[in-house]
Amino acid sequence: MDIESVFLKFALLGADWVLWLLTLLSLVSLGVMIERAVYMIRGRLGLAQAPAALSKALDEGGTVKARALFASRTTSPEARIMLAGFERAEGGVEATERAMNARKAVEKTGLERNLVFLGTLGPTAPFIGLFGTVLGIIGAFHNLALNTQGGIGVVMSDLSEALVATAAGLLVAIPAVIIYNVFTRMVNRRLSDVSVLTGLYLSWLKAGEKEGP
Repeated sequence: MDIESVFLKFALLGADWVLWLLTLLSLVSLGVMIERAVYMIRGRLGLAQAPAALSKALDEGGTVKARALFASRTTSPEARIMLAGFERAEGGVEATERAMNARKAVEKTGLERNLVFLGTLGPTAPFIGLFGTVLGIIGAFHNLALNTQGGIGVVMSDLSEALVATAAGLLVAIPAVIIYNVFTRMVNRRLSDVSVLTGLYLSWLKAGEKEGP
């Protein structure tokens, strides 16, 4: 048996298994979208004008009051990053900055969890669907070769069924790309907000060190 025959037998399996694969990927994608949405909603800081609130807390009560501002918001990645810095405040600016950067790296991983799946599925799903369509076309012409009496109508019917795989691939890919871009933008925005908060706190600490003995 030559390699062409092997591939032909594989191709004649048809596009059904590709459609099942796309269905499975779509369900996993939906699960990731829901999980990420819940994570983002539950992890909101819930503090209006957070930079202004932090500055006010630092001016009025220093690190103690600033810690109290975030202590009840530990479901938020932003709050956990700030609390990590507050815990190292007595060690100075460098120790505080290292603590917050380390915690930021951990929280960044949590914010981006599973997004790589959506980012990979978006560009890949159309090709999976196209692969299914190619298999369907091969099967259609093979059937025509075996049954020349079937006519063009049979071939067109098989081809229309094969094209379903391409449509399914696009149907899986489009939501994945959109949601991936939305979540990526949200993650970048939240990390940017963290940078503002940590910058404010570190600036306050540096000012305090300069004013010290």
